[in-house]
Amino acid sequence: MALRQLTVSFIGAGKVAEALCRRFREAGLRIGMIVSRDSAGGMKLAVDCGALWSPDPVFPEDTDIVIVAVPDDSVAGVLSSASAGEGTIIAHTAGSLGLEVFPAWMKNTGVFYPLQTFTKGRRVEFGGLPFFIEASGESTFENLSRLSEAIGGRAFRLDDEQRRCLHAAAVFVNNFTNYMLTAGKSITGHAGLDFTLLGPLIRETVDKALAAGPEVSQTGPAIRDDRGTIEKHIKLLSFSPELQKLYMEVTEAITAHYKKSEK
Repeated sequence: MALRQLTVSFIGAGKVAEALCRRFREAGLRIGMIVSRDSAGGMKLAVDCGALWSPDPVFPEDTDIVIVAVPDDSVAGVLSSASAGEGTIIAHTAGSLGLEVFPAWMKNTGVFYPLQTFTKGRRVEFGGLPFFIEASGESTFENLSRLSEAIGGRAFRLDDEQRRCLHAAAVFVNNFTNYMLTAGKSITGHAGLDFTLLGPLIRETVDKALAAGPEVSQTGPAIRDDRGTIEKHIKLLSFSPELQKLYMEVTEAITAHYKKSEK
């Protein structure tokens, strides 16, 4: 397939679909159709990307690639109602699912998983972004790889188990981290302080973890098993039993982990 002559369509008009669709359009690819139950969001994305909108996942025979970018628990149901040409490549973006979700009649199938967090209306930098790809055949793998590279991404071949592990790791480093940041914001807010005061610390924490490794970058009272400081913190958090419990559980996990590492 010549990339600039490709017709790429989408099922979904949410955060992932929007980011990918707009970037493909900027790269010169033709966007054929946006299928979405959200008529307002789907129509707007279709208009912005020069595509058609439809509520039904029925694609013309000449559609080259269909990207299914919907919540993981909706993928199987969406695929079961889709219709496309025999040669159409159909790929989903779900990190927790593999090729097993595709109906038997779909012959050219794949996983097209971008390892990134997406927010509606926020532009994502695709340069160097890893795309983890699994495919039903070598030709499908090559075409999905070229599709990721067309927008500046890097393609990696992962099997089902590896991708699921990576997805679980992503939950820890992104979703769980965001929850910890939310907890930090609650504490600074309780003290009447601006959350952005933690900005330099947050950035240095991430930079150091990437440069040296998180396992050797850990500091603080938990790794020292500094019970005096730990007890003071727990007392300070008395305004929120939920945060007290979280603090104690994570502290004990850190202390136990590093004690085990010393043996």
